[in-house]
Amino acid sequence: MFRTKGEIFAFIEQKRDELSVSAMCRVYGVTRAGYYAWRRRGECARRREDDRLLKKIETLHRESGNTYGSPRVHVSLKRHGVAVSEKRVARLMRENGLRARSSNLYQAHPANHAFFRAIPNRSLGVMIDGPNQVWVGDITYLKVGRQWRYLATVMDKYSRQIIGWCLGRTKGVRLTLLALNRAVAGRRPKGAVIFHSDRGIEYAAHAFRDRLKGLGYIQSMNRPCKMTDNAHMESFFHSFKSDAYHGLSFSSEQQLRRQIARYIAFYNEERLHSSLGYQSPKAFELGVAA
Repeated sequence: MFRTKGEIFAFIEQKRDELSVSAMCRVYGVTRAGYYAWRRRGECARRREDDRLLKKIETLHRESGNTYGSPRVHVSLKRHGVAVSEKRVARLMRENGLRARSSNLYQAHPANHAFFRAIPNRSLGVMIDGPNQVWVGDITYLKVGRQWRYLATVMDKYSRQIIGWCLGRTKGVRLTLLALNRAVAGRRPKGAVIFHSDRGIEYAAHAFRDRLKGLGYIQSMNRPCKMTDNAHMESFFHSFKSDAYHGLSFSSEQQLRRQIARYIAFYNEERLHSSLGYQSPKAFELGVAA
């Protein structure tokens, strides 16, 4: 039935609340001391693994300005290639007092709930038949040596073309504003644009909202707990990291910036998109313009 003592000890651990540990050890020919030594080793290994994971969680939580709760930290860990369950992330954050600052704000100031929910997803159901009707934006994490950098991008949802981007050392509204302003300078749309993003403070901040209002743009945000509402940007980040980031190391910000610029040029002008009839974003827009 059992091939090793480890399998016996694991069975005893599973049944120990129902049956006597001493009795099971006698039946299976192992010692109580051996069982408890095995159990301590397992607990130590789990504790060491939890400690390593906690360091990564603390880094992501700190870099978010203490705004990320366990769902966002879990997603960020997955993006960095860390396989872990959301329940484990939530447990470690709870045990170590790591909470999303926004959740505390909501408890102390209920008006903040209305502040964020005041911006609905206005991109749902919009029929897009040309460029500069719906733009989408997002931020991702990239590493230079052992330090994080943050890439904010703006995409025209119609053609999937990246029309503005900015790489920075800090993740905040200045970064998202620079990416937006570069998109505006490059495209100069004549009509009102719907600008869609997630519900991060980098997009909900008054400075960003005021800039959109001054441009005559309409702000749109993901529905609560609906991260797939911004799937186009998530798809771009996945493509970039798979094609031009994972497996490489960057010793300087300049080196990473050149790689991003090269990939975005390739993505816009050459990469074939199945959703666009296997055309590049620029070719797709030129076909419409013609």
